[in-house]
Amino acid sequence: MAVILVTGASGQLGSEIKAASRNYSGYEFIFTDADNLDITDTEAFNDFVVKNQPAWIINCAAYNFVDKAETDSENAFRINATAVKNLAESISGTETRLIHVSTDYVFDGSSNTPYNENSAVNPQSAYGKSKLEGERYALMHNGTMVIRTSWLYSSFGNNFMKTMLSLGREKESINVVFDQVGTPTYAADLAEAILFIVSRVIRNQIAFAAGTYHYSNEGVCSWYDFATEIFLEAGLKCKVNPILSKDFSSTVKRPFYSVLDKSKIKEDYELEIHHWRKSLLRCMELMLK
Repeated sequence: MAVILVTGASGQLGSEIKAASRNYSGYEFIFTDADNLDITDTEAFNDFVVKNQPAWIINCAAYNFVDKAETDSENAFRINATAVKNLAESISGTETRLIHVSTDYVFDGSSNTPYNENSAVNPQSAYGKSKLEGERYALMHNGTMVIRTSWLYSSFGNNFMKTMLSLGREKESINVVFDQVGTPTYAADLAEAILFIVSRVIRNQIAFAAGTYHYSNEGVCSWYDFATEIFLEAGLKCKVNPILSKDFSSTVKRPFYSVLDKSKIKEDYELEIHHWRKSLLRCMELMLK
């Protein structure tokens, strides 16, 4: 029975993988978070790997406080980079496969066409730089698949969708930037895609292809469009005012354009990806029922 280790299991994506794993029988899932497995502790993680012999590691652990990372970069790099180095080194020379989740923040957002896996990286924030360094460490292991994603939300954890729902119930109007464009990604869709890939590879239905991949839902929108759609689906009357990024107080330069080209992952792993509006509706129906 293949052992699948999921780190960062209490976060948005880890929680969605845990929920989706109920539909995948015949595997032994081990779900961990910082409380029971500190992946920044090299010795502890090595011991854990030796004891449990995972065939797959899905690394969802991350430091995701984008603004805070500017003044707390040491912790951002410790979790997003050094810990990933620990993972890669602990399974070096083994058949264990690693799926590591990264971000659109590795790009500078200056493009006007979707970023593919060969597009030049140029992170503009401490968070983005730490995630890029983590990618490079992850790929030191030959059996690694890095998946970059964007604008992640879920019924679990804290995210933009939940913030908008809270504000929309409290306020008559809010300001949301309209000059940052990307694609919202429902974490449940990404979780399903990851387990679909793992399951098909284990069952020899498809070949494992290491390297870097992009995954988000289909379609394109601004944060303003996303907020407007959230309020529409929730039946909230809060007015959304479009503003420019320069008028939004932030310590971090966020990408103006972070649309990801998903052609490679769709072709290599035969994935069908939902449009972001369809997935948002599914998530909100789950939350609001």
